[in-house]
Amino acid sequence: MTESLVDLAGISAAFGHLLHASGVNVTPERSARFAEAVLLAQPRTIGEVYWIGRVTLLSDHSQVPAYSAVFDQVFRGMIDIVDERGQPDAEQQSPVRAAGERTPGDPRESRDADMPSPVTAATPGPPREGEGEGDLDDASVLAAASTTERLGDTDFAVCTPDELALIRRLVEQLPLVPPMRRGRRAKRHPSGRELDIRATLRRAHRTGGDPVRRIHRKRTERPRRVVLIADVSGSMEPYARVYLHLMRGAVRALGAEAFVFATRLTRLTRPLAVGGPDRAYAQVAKATPDWSGGTRIGTALTRFLDEHGRRGMARGAVVVIVSDGWEIGDPSELGEAMARLHRLAHCVIWVNPRKAAEGFAPLTGGMAAALAYVDTFISGHSMRALEDVMDAISGSVRRRVG
Repeated sequence: MTESLVDLAGISAAFGHLLHASGVNVTPERSARFAEAVLLAQPRTIGEVYWIGRVTLLSDHSQVPAYSAVFDQVFRGMIDIVDERGQPDAEQQSPVRAAGERTPGDPRESRDADMPSPVTAATPGPPREGEGEGDLDDASVLAAASTTERLGDTDFAVCTPDELALIRRLVEQLPLVPPMRRGRRAKRHPSGRELDIRATLRRAHRTGGDPVRRIHRKRTERPRRVVLIADVSGSMEPYARVYLHLMRGAVRALGAEAFVFATRLTRLTRPLAVGGPDRAYAQVAKATPDWSGGTRIGTALTRFLDEHGRRGMARGAVVVIVSDGWEIGDPSELGEAMARLHRLAHCVIWVNPRKAAEGFAPLTGGMAAALAYVDTFISGHSMRALEDVMDAISGSVRRRVG
């Protein structure tokens, strides 16, 4: 066991070194987080390792191409990672074989070739018949690829239970970056624009009253409040459970406020903040009797504004609404609630998984009434689209509505 941990630490460090050399800013802390995530998730396919590394090592969507290229080099067996681990004189080992690849006379040859095997560092794809083991082509890459690798653009609604279980683990590991706002306080800063007169005059005593060195101050930044309101009606069932994992992470990491609604509004901040996942979601089910019911978005938002938002929770906050916009109530009530919310909040983000469908148009009564007061409108239907949601939250910008 100790030897495997040492190997994992060396592999993680070497992988991080290669990513850093390719322009991806990977710190030792991120490499350690990647190793811990691998131990926790126990991946059995290359695809699972790919997504674990992607959510723990990257900080920006622009780094994905470089990451994918280096990942293929290391975990598809294109390069020898021993060289990057500081062991240039190590004996050449026989290449690790992918799951399902057998040598002549292998006693495991009678076993099912499709049985999954634990992923190791540098797992090459199986070569074509008649080609050398050192050759790598499109067929070997496709053979080594798994269903998990395609989860990036796969709609949550069509994922299998096993894929959804993996997605939920990956969602809990997403790096959450809070949106920032200017604070009221200021602190000394060399690039500050505001002159600190008192500190400058105090220092001038050392130079005979001549303010040789001027001291400046800069406004501090504070995290902006985040409020997440998710639709758990029947039409949103495939997406609601995934977003509950995201909400739990946001509550714990950002101190966010969490609500769900179908025909009524339920506050889930406390159930999601305490205990493990099983306990949290048991409390969620207990506190949400209308799970998978109808949808009254306008009524739920009006109650949120009356009981929480107007008292300060929504004032200056980033409010994220996850819903497909299907409203069984009066759309005009939703329009009025969204207008009130837009006046209070810093930014309103609406996540509609149906937006990714071909030919989508916001023509439903609820969505059409709300869209005029939405600053950012995104789909959030897949893992890759979920990254857009995270970027929208951390870089929230208010759109001027004329």
